[in-house]
Amino acid sequence: MINLTVFIIAAIVVELVAAFFIAGRTAILRTSESRVDQLRKEEVKGVDKLQKVVNEKSKHVAVLQLVALALTSTGGVLLTFVFIKTNSNLEAALSLAIIVVSLLGFIVLGVAPETLGRQKSDRISILMSPISLALKPIIWPIAKLLVAIGNALTPGKGFKDGPFASAEDLRDLVDQAEEADVIEDEERQMIHSVFELGDTVAREVMVPRTDMVWIEKGKTLRQAISLSLRSGYSRIPVIGEDSDDIIGVVYLKDISRRIFENSEAERTELVEKLMRSAYFVPDSKPADELLRDMQSARVHLAVVIDEYGGTAGLVTIEDILEEIVGEIADEYDTHAPEVNELGPNVYRVSSRIHLDDLAELIDLNLSSDDEGVDTLSGYLAKQLDRVPIPGTSIVIEGWEFVAERAAGRRNKIGTILIRKNEATESE
Repeated sequence: MINLTVFIIAAIVVELVAAFFIAGRTAILRTSESRVDQLRKEEVKGVDKLQKVVNEKSKHVAVLQLVALALTSTGGVLLTFVFIKTNSNLEAALSLAIIVVSLLGFIVLGVAPETLGRQKSDRISILMSPISLALKPIIWPIAKLLVAIGNALTPGKGFKDGPFASAEDLRDLVDQAEEADVIEDEERQMIHSVFELGDTVAREVMVPRTDMVWIEKGKTLRQAISLSLRSGYSRIPVIGEDSDDIIGVVYLKDISRRIFENSEAERTELVEKLMRSAYFVPDSKPADELLRDMQSARVHLAVVIDEYGGTAGLVTIEDILEEIVGEIADEYDTHAPEVNELGPNVYRVSSRIHLDDLAELIDLNLSSDDEGVDTLSGYLAKQLDRVPIPGTSIVIEGWEFVAERAAGRRNKIGTILIRKNEATESE
């Protein structure tokens, strides 16, 4: 006669062990490198083994996942066997087994171990580390084979070490923390932006070539400092033959120091004498790698090169940081209306106003389709063959356009003053 008590006790023990493995998997998933370093500073015992587990987190999580599933299945089979033996009606026994196993699985193997693994992640991860390290040489080859089979059956590339530990887990935790009011929505978005930075390349964050401000190598220091003060940039690319031939970068602080040491230098010396070497990067370089490289090289501005070796644009550390924290505005930024009539035949308009809207406003014979640009700033840049800076002015059909102050961190022209040019009318 089979002793059903032994099966019941075995099922309970197996399910409890499975719950411990699930809690351990959850705890290890929540343990980061920074947390391990903190535990080491606190001189917690067992942190060295925990460090080994965290170094290969995905493999150990896969091992614990497989063991937990095996134990869970074993416990469910044992309980089902007990219900069948104690009930002559097979259908009723199976129905009762499904209900009981499902409820116990949800509570004992779902809610309880997951909650415990989150609440006591440090203690449980340290307890589980030596067990996981001992099981890995035995279980991981099996888990690796099963992962390979799963990847083969699943559309897409799949995950080499299994989808058990990835950045997605941390993203989910961040979303849960925001829902529980642990962090603010802005903080959640910022953390997600950090993950997305690895999928962003340099050409997506750069200032395009059409918006670049540059200076020719034959200009004097006085001209360079004037351009710097008018444009608002402290670092300006120096070009040779054309904008594709960037030969260096001149710094406002270098010019200021040189003029302070020798006041005559502003008129007698050229920018090519003071320029520094330019830092070049391909436009396909991931933004997170670019940020690390620029930090290591201690440069704040890089020239972005396209696939043909031409200048695609410029990128700064601030451009990359804006991908994480959002647009960085300064105290001079204001939200002015797109069109502000200051008086008869005098307007202040946004540089982003559509060219067709401007033509209708002051009766100009201009069309965005004919000119190949959509905005007023784009039209001015086309006419000037360079980016307009504060003080730049041109006359179009009797109207004078004067670029006013720069706006935003990139110092783009924010507003343009338009007025009827009396001298042109008299002529």
